[in-house]
Amino acid sequence: MLRPGNATAARLAHLGDSRYPQAMNIPTNPRGPVWISAGEASGDIHAASLLSALREREPDLRAIGMGGPALSAAGCDVRFPMRLISLVGLTEVLSGLPRILKLLGEVKDALIRTRPRALILIDCPDFHFRVARMAKRLGIPVYYYVSPQVWAWRSGRVEFLRRFTRRVLCILPFEKGFYAGRGMDVDYVGHPLMDQMPLAELDALAPDPNLLGLLPGSRRKEVSALLPEFARTALLLRRGLPDLRVAMARAPGLEPEFLRSFLPPELPVTIFEPGERYRMMRLCRALLAASGTVTLEAALIGTPLVMSYRFSRLSYAIGKMVVKVKFGSLPNLILDREVYPELIQDRARAELFAARLRPWLEDQGANDAARADLADLRARVGGPGAAGRAAEIILNDIRALGR
Repeated sequence: MLRPGNATAARLAHLGDSRYPQAMNIPTNPRGPVWISAGEASGDIHAASLLSALREREPDLRAIGMGGPALSAAGCDVRFPMRLISLVGLTEVLSGLPRILKLLGEVKDALIRTRPRALILIDCPDFHFRVARMAKRLGIPVYYYVSPQVWAWRSGRVEFLRRFTRRVLCILPFEKGFYAGRGMDVDYVGHPLMDQMPLAELDALAPDPNLLGLLPGSRRKEVSALLPEFARTALLLRRGLPDLRVAMARAPGLEPEFLRSFLPPELPVTIFEPGERYRMMRLCRALLAASGTVTLEAALIGTPLVMSYRFSRLSYAIGKMVVKVKFGSLPNLILDREVYPELIQDRARAELFAARLRPWLEDQGANDAARADLADLRARVGGPGAAGRAAEIILNDIRALGR
């Protein structure tokens, strides 16, 4: 366990760490804004959908907080860009700790100045648990939308959520049972992707039999670790499949020039804009992707996919000791079987990627079977309306508190 020194202890006390008592209740403004905080690309989209649903029910609702382009476009006054906390793994978090501590102090000052009616956190527990603690100590009710993956590791964090949040809203079907087994009642609202993805429109598109899609992640470190090997995979496959073409979806905030810097000149790649990624995923015969929400998006679209990831050696060693789930991708977890091959760390190699992708690219029967394997996933994650259900729960609770 990391123990803070005197200077760090003082800093944590200022930020509201429960080990250093310093209660401070600020008068909440009942006509004030709602604070919404998202720390990564998928959370930014979920936050935008939730804000739209909140405003459908309360048109004059104002929102401020942390997020990205989607939340900003939905009308939130984004005071802190989410790129400030785009860290992955233990070693990356440790190297960025001074910046994170400074940011937490700025967030606390902003909470005191703006006196929000409520605080809504979306995933990113390593950062948001600190924010939840300081908000609770400032007397601001906290709602956690998109429950952190406490079922995967550090299940003791359930007790933190019990103490520091008003409501936890889950989007995966197995999460409610997990919390119930630990004596905590949570709300299952369904997955917001069912609202965000134009599935009927996508279903009408026929996949291109010669198109391979690459989805190397939304963070620069992810891309630099994976995209060179993804490109080498495509080159290997093109030896036996000369008509194979390659597409890639650009994540928000990643410039095309940055992506192309990892691509060899002999590999032509069509880069799709962020708003076109679902269309690209549907058009592809198969996908090679970094771990993340994109695996569930691909499964709902129905496209076969190989999942991969590379961590620092220390992060991976610690993860192997503490992670308690059989699979790393959401489709496999929801269906409780490996529908998407998972090749991580030392297995994240072009030869292994190509071996898993080749049958889907060469054999129509194998491709059809893989797509059929995903057919019942949409029913498993619930119907449309997740953001609306979450908005109702949050607003009803806020009003019950007289805010």
